Amino acid sequence: MSVSLPPTGRPVTARSATAGPATAGPATAVSPETVPAAAFRVDAGRWPDVARLPKASAVRTAAARLIVRRALAGLPLTVRFRDGTTLGRGGPVMRVYAPGALYRRVGAGGLIGFGESYMAGEWVAEDLVGVLTVLADHAAALVPRPLQRLRGVWALKQPAARRNTPEGSRDNISHHYDLSNDLFALFLDETLTYSSAVFPALPATHELLPAAQRRKIDRLLDLADVGAGSEVLEIGTGWGELAIRAARRGARVTTVTLSTEQRELAMRRIAEAGFEDRVTVLLRDYRRVSGSYDAVVSVEMIEAVGEEFWPEYFATLERLLAPGGKVALQAITMPHDRLLASRNTYTWIQKYVFPGGLIPSVDAIEQITAARTGLRVTRSDGFGAHYAETLRLWRERFEGRAGQVDALGFDLTFRRLWSFYLAYSEAGFRSGYLDVRQLLLTAGEGPRGTR
Repeated sequence: MSVSLPPTGRPVTARSATAGPATAGPATAVSPETVPAAAFRVDAGRWPDVARLPKASAVRTAAARLIVRRALAGLPLTVRFRDGTTLGRGGPVMRVYAPGALYRRVGAGGLIGFGESYMAGEWVAEDLVGVLTVLADHAAALVPRPLQRLRGVWALKQPAARRNTPEGSRDNISHHYDLSNDLFALFLDETLTYSSAVFPALPATHELLPAAQRRKIDRLLDLADVGAGSEVLEIGTGWGELAIRAARRGARVTTVTLSTEQRELAMRRIAEAGFEDRVTVLLRDYRRVSGSYDAVVSVEMIEAVGEEFWPEYFATLERLLAPGGKVALQAITMPHDRLLASRNTYTWIQKYVFPGGLIPSVDAIEQITAARTGLRVTRSDGFGAHYAETLRLWRERFEGRAGQVDALGFDLTFRRLWSFYLAYSEAGFRSGYLDVRQLLLTAGEGPRGTR
């Protein structure tokens, strides 16, 4: 990161990259999970849509109030308001300090407003994952069915500026992955692996995380038959751990990323591991890669492709695959009916965390590959519970190192954003709304008999 981007809450100055985990430091006295709005001021320069309430008609705000209160009243939650009233059927506690602001935000922006209300401190929860898991469990029924059928009228649409064209993808990836290598090093383990681990047993501990991340990588490389002499393409470098492990097997690896910060640190780690002669790290869009590879591997990158470009993504994988080669993907997935219902909706995650992103379903992957390529999904292994544990460990470390996050130049609103993001994601996996899968794709008969 070289410049300040105030709307994201990034620090004003760039920070040096670290190659390993940071040492734990004291947390600040302010906990992002429980601090109400009155306890801090939101920086309007960095967070304009959080610092100021949105414009919303009295009708929309009143409708949102009815919908929110109706939904909360029927959930296994305990919702406590400042005036002493309570809603819910009992369960994790959600404290609402500014109900009027919450209703107005939801009326104007739906679930984006709900997340922004948390960022603003208008509602809090000591067990944030518990509250969000309940909401994820009941996601399909939170909005009345008649309004669900009118989603196209009231739901916000994804901005055209966030389309994942080659140029747009670079901006979208930079928004998240170029925040600061030091920030990611604060909560990731020594492998700097930012995707689901596979543990030997659950629940997991921090001490088991590095080995569990390497186990995940090895399973994916085994799925693609990566070994000595293999020509491997990795789409989405991360910080280089998969490339290092593939090179250690004797493979030659070309790995591509759109993050300048990730590329810099990945190249350093690869050189320190002694594999710079076996691994080439390119700052390049996957669509502009050439060559022929025995194995194409990618870990949780398809979520950043965008539905519009899924056909081109899989066609590119097929184009780059040598005869007899294999594609091994790790992908976060959602149920197909939820994808169909929400794919055109602009979400809080897309606005604040992963611009342009969309989680696919396994059905969508199978339909697109069958219709547009000769690739077929021949194996699919799910381990969503392991992602929930991975996210819990990241969140605990992130929140426990609040002082160090502050020292990097990030503010309390940013910490509330990231606590919400990590908890929101964990809740998705704990509820079963989300899954993560390792998929093997191999070449079969093409849609037009081309194979």
